[in-house]
Amino acid sequence: MVNSNNKVMSLKEAVSENVKDGDELVIGNYSLSMCVALASEVIRQKRQHLTVYTQSSHIDLEYLAAGECIDKIITNFITVVAGTGAVVRRMQREEIEVEEYSNFQYNAMFQAGMYGYSFMPVLEGAIHTDLFKKRTFMGENKFKVIECPYTGKDILTVPAANPDVCIIHVQRADKFGNAQYWGAMGSVQAAALASKKIIVSCEEIVDHDIILSSPHHTIIPAYRTNAVVETKYGAHPTEVVGYYNRDSFFANWAFGCLTSDKAIERWLDEWIYGCKDHNAYIQKYTELFGSEILNSLKCKPFYSTPVNYGCPTPRWDDNGVHTTLGIKSEDIEKIMEKEGLFHE
Repeated sequence: MVNSNNKVMSLKEAVSENVKDGDELVIGNYSLSMCVALASEVIRQKRQHLTVYTQSSHIDLEYLAAGECIDKIITNFITVVAGTGAVVRRMQREEIEVEEYSNFQYNAMFQAGMYGYSFMPVLEGAIHTDLFKKRTFMGENKFKVIECPYTGKDILTVPAANPDVCIIHVQRADKFGNAQYWGAMGSVQAAALASKKIIVSCEEIVDHDIILSSPHHTIIPAYRTNAVVETKYGAHPTEVVGYYNRDSFFANWAFGCLTSDKAIERWLDEWIYGCKDHNAYIQKYTELFGSEILNSLKCKPFYSTPVNYGCPTPRWDDNGVHTTLGIKSEDIEKIMEKEGLFHE
């Protein structure tokens, strides 16, 4: 019988269960480890009318725009691909609306959402910029100026962001959904924890003991995760710190195809719709270019110094009784199991 706390599933299952038409969806990653495999599955399932938050405006956003999944975007910049791209073309045809913030303001929205606040103060100098003056679908709710209850001065605020679902790619996770990530952080953790549902794809699913051995890398705890998908090369052609480098040739080829509707249509047919899942995508890649090309992207090891998590005083006496709680470990496990908190 499958453990009820086991959240491992396929990409198809994860997207089918957690991403719906009309959702607010945040691409959790920032500049690295883009969740390309998850975005591709959203396209395969033909999700539509999404409002997408993204701090990177990377290839996954371009794919989603080309797949006609997006109606609205909230971001801090739009990547211009060789003068144009799927996002820009759809903006020019008024098929996508974009609301723009600064990096700081974008982060503040998710910080507010993560902490359960309804808004967050930001630097008031933005009042004098077009970021404040130019508004699209958010209208007066893009920014609000309020009076500080302490000083009486005007404070510029942004609304909290609480998307319906976050898609995010990380280095590793356990089957329960404890997700570990290292690299460019940006709004990565806040974007995930501010969301109502979280889909985690990862390079590898590891034993829970590995998660426990480096708790400082855990950015999403198990109780917040809705789905975990082991997806090797799930960020390809972008890079994942400690696993593989950017596939510049393939990325440039993809971006080149994004410059025209006909080219991107052929690209989607071949690399997304033409592949039933991510494994088929990787298989197609290796058949065309050889597995040695994929293997050549792997990172050379560069390890940090281990951290000592040793306890300064013993927690258990010679009889196996906890020195503070006064009970044995098996009693603690029984309590946790009763409360649904125990992971085997």
